[in-house]
Amino acid sequence: MTETGAAAAAEARRTVEAVWRIESGKLVAGLSRIVRDVPLAEDLAQDALVAALEQWPASGVPRNAAAWLMGTAKHRAIDRIRRDQRLRAKYAQLARDLETEQAAAPDPVAALDDHVGDDLLRLMFIACHPVLTTPARVALTLRLLGGLTTKEIARAYLVPESTVAQRIVRAKRALAEAEVPFELPAPGELAERLASVLEVVYLIFNEGYAATEGESWTRPELCGEALRLGRVLAQLAPTEPEVQGLVALMEIQASRIRARTGPAGEPVLLLDQDRSRWDRLLINRGLAALERAERLGGAPGPYVLQAAIAACHARARTAEKTDWARIAGLYGTLARLVPSPVVELNRAVALAMASGPAVGLALVDELTSEPALAGYHLLPSVRGDLLARLGRHGEAHAEFLRAAALTQNQRERALLLQRAAGSEAKAAGSGP
Repeated sequence: MTETGAAAAAEARRTVEAVWRIESGKLVAGLSRIVRDVPLAEDLAQDALVAALEQWPASGVPRNAAAWLMGTAKHRAIDRIRRDQRLRAKYAQLARDLETEQAAAPDPVAALDDHVGDDLLRLMFIACHPVLTTPARVALTLRLLGGLTTKEIARAYLVPESTVAQRIVRAKRALAEAEVPFELPAPGELAERLASVLEVVYLIFNEGYAATEGESWTRPELCGEALRLGRVLAQLAPTEPEVQGLVALMEIQASRIRARTGPAGEPVLLLDQDRSRWDRLLINRGLAALERAERLGGAPGPYVLQAAIAACHARARTAEKTDWARIAGLYGTLARLVPSPVVELNRAVALAMASGPAVGLALVDELTSEPALAGYHLLPSVRGDLLARLGRHGEAHAEFLRAAALTQNQRERALLLQRAAGSEAKAAGSGP
């Protein structure tokens, strides 16, 4: 292969991987609706991916890459159905249905778009079926619909990667054994699955807002997908305050995406962001959703509380005008409602901003013995920041280095190493 050919092949492979990352959830959802079998749908989607990796380097990337993948997967489905002798009786009608659908919908892009919203939602509620444990529901849905790797899910939940892999395998097996239908739950079954669905949507959003690994600090396409799913859920359950709260939270957080990175893609922390780059339309949408949630009444839930915290930032035109006392109080309420060392870490940051770094550091120091935070890079990162603000630069340097070693995101690691170098210089007396 010539050097030019090798470069073209490498570029095609990168394109395949990027398209797969964005479209895999939609592809599996659409195929699940057709074949009524999630593991089979996932196999067919993988077959289409292999075909793309084989063909695109030579033939070029098709104009409608997602539709190409869906069309290829459908043809593979027909072939597999026809050659599977043991299940011929079960799948014969499905094969005819596929052929009819192909003939009736010559435009594969339109056929894909017509169903994708309902398909994604159905697949999400299937993955959150009560037959599965809550951790299994979350892991399976993130894998199928969020496009997240097992490693990313493990880091999001602060558990070993092998644990997540086992959850996914067992979840697929349990769904197959229970013969869960590919449909939305009845109204009476909606509430029991909703909490897991909301958790999944927010985890997808968080991976887009602050990527756990890779070369990009943010992944806006994941934020957009989570927002779209959240808005669909808000239409499906308009009287659920927590649904409105989650939508409000994501709208407000998403408003900062453009300001979270600098010209070269480097991270820009909240207090350093150019707030004129915040999307006021998304902020207004988020504040309106928060108002709807509050009008529905009742004690605020976790998402409503987090949306209220985000609203404090959104309403502050400058960092100095942020109502940190209110934010600390809201985190205190959230900690009582859903006790979590991560919530306590966030509360420590707010207390440090409201009452001084020494107050925040005292709480952070209490969290250093929490087993769940042992590999959580934000704990030493926050501690390093508070130590630096107190002038304890030697200790801050060590904490920033520790945080850099723990993070899997290259952009974040570079920022932490930069902060470590700055603290080292100040400790040595060569900096201001």
